[in-house]
Amino acid sequence: MSAKAISEQTGKEFLYKYINTSAPVHNRLRYANVTAETDWSRLTQEHPWLLTERLVVKPDQLIKRRGKLGLVGIDLDLQGVQEWLKARLMTETTVGKAKGVLKNFLIEPFVPHSQEEEFYVCIYATREGDHVLFHHEGGVEVGDVDAKAQRLMVAVDEKLSAEQVTEQLLTHVPDDKKEVLASFIVGLFNLYEELYFTYLEINPIVVTQEGVYVLDMAAKIDATADYICKAKWGDVEFPPPFGREAYPEEAYIADLDAKSGASLKLTLLNPRGRIWTMVAGGGASVVYSDTICDLGGVDELANYGEYSGAPSEQQTYDYAKTILSLMTREKHPQGKVLIIGGSIANFTNVAATFKGIVRAIKDYQGPLKEHEVTIFVRRGGPNYQEGLRVMGEVGKTTGIPIHVFGTETHMTAIVGMALGHRPIPNQPPMDAHTANFLLNASSSAKTPATTRTASFSENKTSNDVTPAKKCKAGLPADTLHSIMWPQKNVVTGGCEEVQASSGCSGAKATTLFRNNTKAIVWGMQTRAVQGMLDFDYVCSRDEPSVAAMVYPFTGDHKQKFYWGHKEILLPVYKNMADAMKKHTEVDVLISFASLRSAFDSTMEAMQYPQFHTIAIIAEGIPEAQTRKMIKMADEKGVTIIGPATVGGIKPGCFKIGNTGGMLDNILASKLYRPGSVAYVSRSGGMSNELNNIISRTTDGVYEGVAIGGDRYPGSTFMDHVLRYQDTPGVKMIVVLGEIGGTEEYRICQGITEGRITKPVVCWCIGTCATMFASEVQFGHAGACANQASETAVAKNQALRDAGAYVPKSFDELGDVIRTVYDDLVASGTIIPAQEVPPPTVPMDYSWARELGLIRKPASFMTSICDERGQELIYAGMPITEVFKEEMGLGGVLGLLWFQRRLPRYACQFIEMCLMVTADHGPAVSGAHNTIVCARAGKDLISSLTSGLLTIGDRFGGALDAAAKQFSKAFDSGMLPMEFVNKMKKDGKLIMGIGHRVKSINNPDMRVQILKDFVKQHFTSTQLLDYALDVEKITTSKKPNLILNVDGFIGVAFVDLLRTCGGFTRDEADEFVEIGALNGIFVLGRSMGFIGHYLDQKRLKQGLYRHPWDDISYVLPEHMSM
Repeated sequence: MSAKAISEQTGKEFLYKYINTSAPVHNRLRYANVTAETDWSRLTQEHPWLLTERLVVKPDQLIKRRGKLGLVGIDLDLQGVQEWLKARLMTETTVGKAKGVLKNFLIEPFVPHSQEEEFYVCIYATREGDHVLFHHEGGVEVGDVDAKAQRLMVAVDEKLSAEQVTEQLLTHVPDDKKEVLASFIVGLFNLYEELYFTYLEINPIVVTQEGVYVLDMAAKIDATADYICKAKWGDVEFPPPFGREAYPEEAYIADLDAKSGASLKLTLLNPRGRIWTMVAGGGASVVYSDTICDLGGVDELANYGEYSGAPSEQQTYDYAKTILSLMTREKHPQGKVLIIGGSIANFTNVAATFKGIVRAIKDYQGPLKEHEVTIFVRRGGPNYQEGLRVMGEVGKTTGIPIHVFGTETHMTAIVGMALGHRPIPNQPPMDAHTANFLLNASSSAKTPATTRTASFSENKTSNDVTPAKKCKAGLPADTLHSIMWPQKNVVTGGCEEVQASSGCSGAKATTLFRNNTKAIVWGMQTRAVQGMLDFDYVCSRDEPSVAAMVYPFTGDHKQKFYWGHKEILLPVYKNMADAMKKHTEVDVLISFASLRSAFDSTMEAMQYPQFHTIAIIAEGIPEAQTRKMIKMADEKGVTIIGPATVGGIKPGCFKIGNTGGMLDNILASKLYRPGSVAYVSRSGGMSNELNNIISRTTDGVYEGVAIGGDRYPGSTFMDHVLRYQDTPGVKMIVVLGEIGGTEEYRICQGITEGRITKPVVCWCIGTCATMFASEVQFGHAGACANQASETAVAKNQALRDAGAYVPKSFDELGDVIRTVYDDLVASGTIIPAQEVPPPTVPMDYSWARELGLIRKPASFMTSICDERGQELIYAGMPITEVFKEEMGLGGVLGLLWFQRRLPRYACQFIEMCLMVTADHGPAVSGAHNTIVCARAGKDLISSLTSGLLTIGDRFGGALDAAAKQFSKAFDSGMLPMEFVNKMKKDGKLIMGIGHRVKSINNPDMRVQILKDFVKQHFTSTQLLDYALDVEKITTSKKPNLILNVDGFIGVAFVDLLRTCGGFTRDEADEFVEIGALNGIFVLGRSMGFIGHYLDQKRLKQGLYRHPWDDISYVLPEHMSM
């Protein structure tokens, strides 16, 4: 969410540190925090003023009206404070409906003052700007400040001046205090803006002859602005509402959420409850909570939470195991239920996320059975059939009762089943598999001719226009079109379907999308773009809806996509200006910019008058930035959809990004052609659920928009409802409202005043909030009621009273939509069109493979490493286990080269080999080449390669050859002398014998170190002993014909492979044959070569030229004819 309450201590710390005002602010940073663990002697050392001043003590736990509740101790000395706390600290108290423990207190200096010196000031944010409230009488008895206070609204992007404050707010303040108060309020407002507060209240603020004292303070900040304000905020702790404990599991999930691009939320309501939820989607999570409470489960509801935004398998596993761990700690006499629900996903791979949940269920299968847990699953979206199959299978294999349902079942039906209010069907009907839609084999599904011009979305006759009729409120039909409400959202003066660039300044278009709409996509979202092109194709559009992409992190290039069966190229530009110059037909921007860059990129886009619609997908944009975007959009006549949205869809014409999900859902919900019902929702996931509900109860969707879950969406419910009212093809309107805000009341007013005459079916989710004892912040940032009128219950009643069709619950929404639609069909307002089958779109290979529909031999095979999961795996061993077992480099080499976990001594031997072969000075050919290459200015890779290319039989490459020669001789039963004589007779060198410098009298210490280790640790050294016997023969002829380090490693490695117990004889011989042993030298010597490269660069050595006196020039003598 965005607006989060902070403690009074945190708020005052921000104020004291960063306020910039000429008014003297007293008692800066003079406060002390007290908990049950407080050491009073240490506290008084840190705050010596506690011993000398009169004090005030109060709980700091987001409790309102503490003074009236008797929770403020005033004018006490330290002993008095301690006595006062004894009666209250760690005691349970009730505040409103919330019952909680008082555990955190704040002590501050007492400020003697009169009632006349107390004032009230509050600043809070709204869509249009920030409101400053001031009342000349503050304190406990301030009363209804909304009715009493002077107020001033500072519009977005405007500043507050001392003159404005004095003239409009301080009219009842004594003259001698006006200057101080005006300066303080201006400084406070600037602090509010600079530190991204959304609410800041001081009651009272005391102004005496000495200056300003801030007594009591309440504040909220925009948590999404953390990346902007981190330097000043520091690490802010957000306390839970009073009456709800802060659990470590909540902090764990919050940390997962912060590290993830997905959304993961968890709030524990009643850890002993029997009803637990694990719901996908911010909107869907609220709907499930509503339904549980509606069916009487509020006291047993254990948690609220959601996971959405395509979390990975590991993230879903971590989330699921946290839920399962919590619900299996205490038994319940009736057993427990787990509801794994969700709407129809737009882009989340359901099967992938379910794999994480299945892993968690398997891990907790024992406790789940012990606690008699029954699981109910309902989900839809990409690959949901496979996800449901896997979930059903785990139920059968573990013996845990798991009931699985798909999109054929109403979203919240499983709640009634779980709570015993409706029967559980034995074999629920399953929708067709994805493949049945995409690999259409029916004779009726013909691909249209290549000259597709007609679109099913076009109105065929003018009869589609809805005749003016009497609205439910009873206004005469002929007066309705003359009522303009609100003026700024209505297109008039003959500018029908006007665009922002037309002469009607600031007016917004009624029609956002047509079947020739062209868009630019900001961001490298290839999957979303391909989804848009597939939608275009199945809608029989003539051309793709995406004209180009903008991606600042690469140069201009082309990106390949599919248009039906054919491959096409779309241009990708580095900057917006180039894209706009070359694509003047574009009027829609779909922005996948991150939350950090969305503001700048959107403000830039609105400089181009050809854009009339901008969709902003990112979630977590600070509200202050969103309001600036809204202001500019209103000035420019641009409709913004979002932020925090999946977008919108107009069947037969255009879809934004991932809206509507994959093609199977597009086809199942008949989104390839227009229906008669238009909807607007906040939630992206719930918009897809509405597609499903509307397609099953009516002739389908005409247009649908998800405005986004933030407190200030770029466009409002009413903006779109009015568009639908003015669109002839729309016959009825569906609105899925939400707790928080007052936008739904504008719909009530529109219906009552007759501006809206078409039937409106509306339901506001979040009805459960009024049943909770403490405040719960739901998944969407805007889903929080700040006053009674913002509750879902109040808004549903107001809509019902105004004449909208409001069901009793979300469960009945589909039934009400069906009833209204049937009435419109019966009256002739809607004439259902004949179905036309859409063209077949080929399925992408990757998706067909994911669904298990096809197979093909892989181009590569590997058996040593797997990086696809959440953890890197070496030859079957997770990387965490590699470090846990302290396997070292030798152990890793054993896994990757030999696919074995080698004995500890074998790993040590490998590491010793790498150490002794790491380098042998700059004179050897490999090091020499590396040095020459480095001095020629080449890079590390080139220089290293230059050195490695010299490795062969004559330099360093004798390990394999030595191993082969000695093994062959030993295995054939040849005596050492016979072997030496045969090699001499054949004219061949014995590989691994001989050294240019070392000899029997000047032994190579590297060989000696290895020999001592091998003799001590190897179980058998038959081949090494044979090689040492050969060495005795060769050194008797010449002292430098010793067994060198290459030869020693070669024969010792053969002994290791044959005798360590990890290999068969054939496997050991195969590793020698394929060159594994030379790899030891290559790997070891690479370390030395890199060292020489770095050494030359560090020494700044210039280009090497070999000296003439070291070259013997032997040229042929001059020959004449």
